[in-house]
Amino acid sequence: MLRVCRSATPADFNDTLCPQGRYLMRNESFPLQTADLSPCAVVAEDESIIRMDINDIMSDAGYKVVAEAGDGETAVALTLEHNPDIVVMDIKMPFMDGITAAEKISSRSAVVLLTAFNQQELVERAVDAGVMAYVSKPFSRGNLIPAVAVALERFRKINSLQKQLDDASTHLEVRKLTDHAKGLLCKHMGLSEPEAFRWIQKMSMNRRISMKEVSKSIIAQLAGK
Repeated sequence: MLRVCRSATPADFNDTLCPQGRYLMRNESFPLQTADLSPCAVVAEDESIIRMDINDIMSDAGYKVVAEAGDGETAVALTLEHNPDIVVMDIKMPFMDGITAAEKISSRSAVVLLTAFNQQELVERAVDAGVMAYVSKPFSRGNLIPAVAVALERFRKINSLQKQLDDASTHLEVRKLTDHAKGLLCKHMGLSEPEAFRWIQKMSMNRRISMKEVSKSIIAQLAGK
């Protein structure tokens, strides 16, 4: 049975138990830890001086560089480990080039490629690999940070659109299954369509499973009859 309680008043919080096992006294403050909301970054560049420059530029702009790599394979491994918001990566690195590395991580993080080459073929390969932005060397804070910001925004928008598509696809699948199950209930149990829908809803609530699972169960039992 649901119980309706009165609204809490400030006095109710004078005896709140804190994690240390003692009670907070009136007007006593309790320290709270604030989360670090800075976007996290992995920097991958085989030349250590350039890598240091990228790190400094990113840090000064408010990004938290969580890891650095000197080759493509390590960049991929560190991205999988840290799951950063952004990866700033040179296109030409040992063991694995930046485009190949981007193909492996671009679904997880926004990727910005740095390159000294302005070849259309490389740009097209980078786009196909899921790279969000492209910065030519020599770079500066003035063109690197805007590219990083654009890459993050593009990545977030793409992910948001993908989620909407996935949600719409899931909704359509559930609707098709539910309609099929309703039709079978109407046919085999003599229910009207609204009654069949309410029956599915009730079974979903009673068994604490989704309407999708209830519908699939109904279809499995009645479809062949």
